[in-house]
Amino acid sequence: MKTSNERIVMGIDPGYAIIGYAVVAAQGNELHMLACGVITTPAGLAFPQRLQQIYARLSALVDEYRPQEAAMEELFFGRNVTTAIAVAHARGVAMLVLVNAGIAISEYKPSEVKLAVTGYGAAKKWQVGEMVRLLLHLQTIPQPDDAADAAAIAICHLHVTHYSLQEETGEMYTLASHV
Repeated sequence: MKTSNERIVMGIDPGYAIIGYAVVAAQGNELHMLACGVITTPAGLAFPQRLQQIYARLSALVDEYRPQEAAMEELFFGRNVTTAIAVAHARGVAMLVLVNAGIAISEYKPSEVKLAVTGYGAAKKWQVGEMVRLLLHLQTIPQPDDAADAAAIAICHLHVTHYSLQEETGEMYTLASHV
């Protein structure tokens, strides 16, 4: 149950075959995981139906956890433009779910997420996963990687916005206070 000064953020690692999601609650400097996992769509299913499944499953998660804010990784165009376009479609579906629920969306580059979570913008995937585990007081790193990435995106948003809030109030805050 949400307390009055608790912030609930949904992190999303976009994809169309696998979308990572995490719901993280913050109360002051304390973070804890409410949910973490992936939404998968079958490869043999027509693309519009895959997008429909993403919409339905993500909508159910938003209804269940009622995040106030959301954070999503910015689209990275690598060598495979066809895949990037499909991911962009899935990202658009995720954004539609969030906007329809009245949730503000922030976007972060992969290097920004790594910097906010590990202190190093070129951190390796395992380093990000380990910091997610430590910051959220988990026994193990969330699996698969897409789920851990979504948790890192949510943590990044909480850190970035917490710094902004701290600057407004003049309070001190350090990343080390979570470990």
